[in-house]
This record gives sequence, C-alpha cells and structure tokens, in this order.
Amino acid sequence: MAQKKDTEKNKIRLKIKSYDHRLIDTATRQIIDIAVRNGAEVVGPIPLPTEMRKYTVNRSTFVHKNSREQFEMKVHKRLLEILNPGQRIVEALSNLNLPSGIDIEVKLI
Repeated sequence: MAQKKDTEKNKIRLKIKSYDHRLIDTATRQIIDIAVRNGAEVVGPIPLPTEMRKYTVNRSTFVHKNSREQFEMKVHKRLLEILNPGQRIVEALSNLNLPSGIDIEVKLI
C-alpha cells in the first residue's frame, strides 16, 4: 500500500489557459516534447470545456437604451499530467519560453 501512495505522489499537473486555440496547442506540444525527451510519461492533453464570457454594453452613453453591443471572450483550457518527473524535467519546464497570452498553473501532486 505504501508503494501505491508513492507512485501517486510523483505527478505534475499542468493546467494551461489561453484565448487562442492555436497558441495553446503549440504550447502543449512543446511541453510534451520536453517531457518525452527527458524520459517522463505524459497523460494528455485533455481538452477542458471552453469558458465563454459574454458582455453586453450600451452603444450610447446617455440615450438610445435599446441599442446595445454584445462581445464574447473564449478561454480555451488543456490539462496535462507528467508522471514520475525527474529533476531535469522540472528544470526544463522552469526554463521554458512560451508565447505571451498563455497562462500555466503547475501543481505537484
């Protein structure tokens, strides 16, 4: 039972967010390539539901209340898990150059 807990604890979970789906796909490919080159097992990328934020704004500041514009922003998300990461993988991920507009949350599990 102790071995089972040890194998479960050696995991890095990466949650990647971006407004552009092409950027997020290239970033996940880069991360997977780095992990595979350094000898880790990768689970994913798992596409998470796209979050859509909708905003309605009046076109005029004072009159014409019924005239409105609607905008929406889509936030694309991916989930990656790196199993049994080594020290080289952690260093390579910390030195990774990703384009602007990509947000990464890293959790050690």
